[in-house]
Amino acid sequence: QLQLVESGGGLVQAGGSLKLSCAASEGTFSSYAMGWFRQAPGKEREFVAAISWTGSTTYYRDSVKGRFTISRDNTKNTMFLQMDTLKPEDTAVYYCAAALGPDSNYEGDFGSWGQGTQVTVTS
Repeated sequence: QLQLVESGGGLVQAGGSLKLSCAASEGTFSSYAMGWFRQAPGKEREFVAAISWTGSTTYYRDSVKGRFTISRDNTKNTMFLQMDTLKPEDTAVYYCAAALGPDSNYEGDFGSWGQGTQVTVTS
């Protein structure tokens, strides 16, 4: 089972950018679809983006389409989330997760989770 560690969170003004990274270990990274989820205070965790094991297919929630870009580098066992034009409503703890298999954007398939990284967007 993959071990996942997120980094890159922080405090940014609305309209700014952040790039999150998710480093994987203890497994074959290229055997997993990967995803980003987030949880805001008082809200349920929600899907943000996902990418297939080859990187050829990506998925996004509607509210981040055109602003966020998910990518992965299988040679470095790392996944990324480039977040541009950030909005206060993007404020949340962001989690990376792994689903064994080629492709998924269903939260229930994701069995390995990182500890999360805080993203705060001020207006």
